[in-house]
Amino acid sequence: MSSLSAPTIDYGGLSPLIALTAGTCLTLLTGLFPRRAGRVLAVSTALLTLATAFGLSVWQFGDPKSLVEGALRSDDLALSLNFLFFTAAALALVLSLRERPHVPTSLADYSALLLASVTGMVVLAAATNLVTLFLGIELLSIPLYVMCALDLHRRTSLEAGLKYLVIGSVGSATLLYGLAFIYGASGSTSFDAIARGISESGITGDPLLLTGIALALTGLAFKASVAPFHQWTPDVYEGAPTSVTAFMAVATKAAAFAILLRFFDVALLPAKDDWDVALAALATVTIVVGNIGAIGQGSLKRMLAYSGVAQAGYMLAGVVVASRLGVEATVFYLAVCLLMNMAAFAVVIARERETTLGDHIEAVSGIGASRPSLAWPLTIAMLGLAGLPGTAGFIGKFFLIEASVEGDFTWLGIVIVIGSMVSLAYYLRVIAAVWMAGPAHGTVPAMAGGSPDAEPAGPRPSGAAPEIVAIACLAAAATVFFGIIPDPLLDVAVDAGRALGLG
Repeated sequence: MSSLSAPTIDYGGLSPLIALTAGTCLTLLTGLFPRRAGRVLAVSTALLTLATAFGLSVWQFGDPKSLVEGALRSDDLALSLNFLFFTAAALALVLSLRERPHVPTSLADYSALLLASVTGMVVLAAATNLVTLFLGIELLSIPLYVMCALDLHRRTSLEAGLKYLVIGSVGSATLLYGLAFIYGASGSTSFDAIARGISESGITGDPLLLTGIALALTGLAFKASVAPFHQWTPDVYEGAPTSVTAFMAVATKAAAFAILLRFFDVALLPAKDDWDVALAALATVTIVVGNIGAIGQGSLKRMLAYSGVAQAGYMLAGVVVASRLGVEATVFYLAVCLLMNMAAFAVVIARERETTLGDHIEAVSGIGASRPSLAWPLTIAMLGLAGLPGTAGFIGKFFLIEASVEGDFTWLGIVIVIGSMVSLAYYLRVIAAVWMAGPAHGTVPAMAGGSPDAEPAGPRPSGAAPEIVAIACLAAAATVFFGIIPDPLLDVAVDAGRALGLG
């Protein structure tokens, strides 16, 4: 009679997840303290949790291992992206420190939701099983649905939360159907077993498998803001509190691309000939839609949303080629996108607090003369997103183009170049407003494309908090630093690229 054996649990490999889970519970409990003390305790506990998880991830770096009976994989790819998640969450917490209190939500609730979402991202980045993939997606998304609707003073915030909930639920349902079809075709939920099933069973081209790939790609495309499944992005980015938007713009996209890389370049690699051209075409459509959609926007948050759609198109090239260089280029570009977007959103938050113009482009008019500490970070962020030399954005796009050419998708590299040229139309428009326009006065009417109800009537703060200016300046400085000396960031990306064992 055989006896059941207990599974081996590697607590070291799971330590970042354990720290995040414990920290989320502790942060939530800080809401029981009086309001002022509770705010300090909530933020301190959340930042300490992120710092602990960061340190534990550094400890595990370079020691790849399978966890939870192969459901998760702790390797340099997952751990590299963990660094991005923790950094983005910490910056979002600091950006929201002096936000007008969300009624009835406390800062403890907000911080706990943020940590819960980060926990989902960590699970998703390490997922090597269809079940953990879906669990990670849901754990990532559900807290974000609430966070988008936190600012109960604004109609657009509630609208953003509802839209994200409805469209996100559709995306999750589509993904679930796709995963079920892939399981039915391959007979397994493990990524490695799916790859073996596809290559050994000769099911390449099987309609059941192809349908599953198409549905799964559609569901993941919703999370990554890939066109034509991007429609929610501008409305949700504009309506959500700006600190939440900044977090979503970098961390959610990084998590989505983490699983796209691992799912397509591991589980579905034997069926690459069935999906690579379709994914390349989707990348092209995304680049075109994102850049053209951004040109006419008056709202900086909507413009950055469409810009994020275009950036997703660029990064899809790294998934399409299914090579080590493609993974390295994608991870590097995700890291520099964090820097460039955080610099831009920090300036948007600062101007929302300093003016009555919300996130309209008029809010940054003339700040080159009046607020150079905000003007330079925004300028560098725009130049970096456009991919101009001297910024980390240029290095990132260069590697994506190189990966496309080496992967026999030269035409996709050309599309990236053309998309970057088109993007100058709206990035330079922002720079022109910063340095060449006079300061704007008054409020923006509703038809101007901004967010006239971004803040309720009442007295406004006298200026942006110094921590916001510091984040903007540091992120911009890092964008320039890694544009000139990219080696430190490249070393991490190279380690991540080795994790999947691609050629």
